[in-house]
Amino acid sequence: MLGHCHPAVVRAIQDQAARGTHLGASHELEVRWAELVRQLVPSAEMVRFTMSGTEATHLAIRLTRAFTGQSKIVKFQGHFHGWHDGVAAGVHPPFEVPLSAGVPGATLDQVLLCPPNDSKAVETLLQRGDVAGVIIEPAGGQAGTTPTIPGYLQELRALTKRHGVVLIFDEVITGFRYAPGGAQAYFNVVPDLTTLAKIVAGGLPGGAVCGRREVMSLIAHRGDPAWDRSERVAHAGTFNANPVSAAAAIATLEICADGALQARASKAGEEIRRGLSDAIKKAGVPGAVYGEASIYHVSFEGKPGLAGFDRPRRADLYHLLRCALINEGVDCSLNHGFVSAVHTDADIARTISAYERAFVAMGADDAFKGR
Repeated sequence: MLGHCHPAVVRAIQDQAARGTHLGASHELEVRWAELVRQLVPSAEMVRFTMSGTEATHLAIRLTRAFTGQSKIVKFQGHFHGWHDGVAAGVHPPFEVPLSAGVPGATLDQVLLCPPNDSKAVETLLQRGDVAGVIIEPAGGQAGTTPTIPGYLQELRALTKRHGVVLIFDEVITGFRYAPGGAQAYFNVVPDLTTLAKIVAGGLPGGAVCGRREVMSLIAHRGDPAWDRSERVAHAGTFNANPVSAAAAIATLEICADGALQARASKAGEEIRRGLSDAIKKAGVPGAVYGEASIYHVSFEGKPGLAGFDRPRRADLYHLLRCALINEGVDCSLNHGFVSAVHTDADIARTISAYERAFVAMGADDAFKGR
């Protein structure tokens, strides 16, 4: 969000590295970091730090199962929550094929797949009575590639409350980007648990789970040997909340607490979406550009329906697009783009021009022939 090598973040990392990279105990920076997360994120009554977004979603799901006493997790088709076994189902079409080999079928059986933006389908699954929680990328699957329709998060919040099910917002992408308080502040919907990474650690390795005190407190020791051994949710990690990541995180979040940065990035996002839409039309390329806040998506299949794309995506075209953009001196994450608060008007203009030339080059190579 602050670009690469922001002076305040670099200075914080250098100062802490000179004092020690990891001293093996809790420290003041960890407390300040947690205070900032609590200050900014509406759901954050308590905070637990991890080393990645994958670890954060893994811990959130473990907490959810321990709190409810149930085992099933509702996950939406096309949503990505990291690489661990518990969320390897339903990531890419065809959704019946897991994200990776090596995942036991018994683990996959604990995941109930649901089409996105379908409240009735969710309610049907919750009526089973064995669902512990629902996990969702609040702005839509794969960083918003399939956007969440207006009002859906409010419906999901009402449904999960009615059935006593934990609602988890995976805000690894949206946290501190959509607003200082993330997508939950942007959409005004407060989940039970929130998972964070990337911006929360200032670009260094780190993540967090935060949420309701009664759920999060399951991690704490209580001094009761029986409870601590068999009822507590175990969570370890040598480098969780290490001082260097904490220093970078504090410097970043103190700057990102001002919503002006998010407003600037979102305005640049609007400009680049408008410019790329014009470029794709001018080049006669089949497809569309869409997105919200400071994120944009280029789709050669057009905009997705409410349930997302119903066929395998044209990975070959996105690979060609990335290669063509690299030839123009611009890099992107295949079909996504994430605008920072420090990208300038010149950066946006240069990016749009690079896409224009990339689309022309792809057309000259007959990349869109027959489409």
